[in-house]
Amino acid sequence: MIAALLERAARRLAGVSATPRLDVELLLAHALGVERARLLALDALAPDAGAAFERLLARRATGEPVAYLLGRREFWTLTLEVGPGVLVPRPETELLVELALAAIAGRPQPSILDLGAGSGAIGFAIAASVASAAVDLVEASPAALAFAERNRRRLGLANARLLAGNWFEPVAGRRYDVIVSNPPYLAAGDPHLEAPELGHEPRAALVAGDSGLEALAAIATACGPYLAPGGALILEHGALQAAAVRDLLHTAGLVQVQSHADLAGLERATQGRRR
Repeated sequence: MIAALLERAARRLAGVSATPRLDVELLLAHALGVERARLLALDALAPDAGAAFERLLARRATGEPVAYLLGRREFWTLTLEVGPGVLVPRPETELLVELALAAIAGRPQPSILDLGAGSGAIGFAIAASVASAAVDLVEASPAALAFAERNRRRLGLANARLLAGNWFEPVAGRRYDVIVSNPPYLAAGDPHLEAPELGHEPRAALVAGDSGLEALAAIATACGPYLAPGGALILEHGALQAAAVRDLLHTAGLVQVQSHADLAGLERATQGRRR
């Protein structure tokens, strides 16, 4: 019965999700309060669990992200609380964590700034990985800040500090060994915005003006006074924006500018260093 139920539910998500079977298994396990691996061992659903699953399935059919429906998202080694009003962390963003950790390797007490922190995924992953690091996370959205604060407290990250504001405004006069950011980088007319899931996520976390480069340019242009000598700026961007972002970092006076590919082979992050 459970296998047939899952098959029928997955068909309802065809055209909405790239992973319909995985989605329905996660949602059913959530409705039942069991591990996903145990689903096929069950014989039947209680009426209340079936109704809860149907409500979740109906919301997923509108494109609402699975992470919103579950209330959580796995990222790096962390489980983060997420929901409407905050961007869902993506696996490709873990590349920024890897690059940041490599940039601070060997520094006894590194300082890191995460701009546009959202749920705190990047900054908290770094803070959890390096106990001696001091990590500042800046976010302008009150809704996103609320999720980040709940995540910080639940994870017990005393070495991470949340600051409200736009880009560098809350950290005037400070310098960092690494500045990292996953800013909005879609153009206002980007066809990816038509994807059902993106319609549920905050537009301000996705779109950066007509070109998609506005936020990236703002960070690159202003980063100099906030980087310690030898400090690194690391930016996530779209797969077709690497060359433009390298130009931005060169124009900002950074050296050793290079782009990095994610696991799909797409150039999704670019970094440079201050002299």
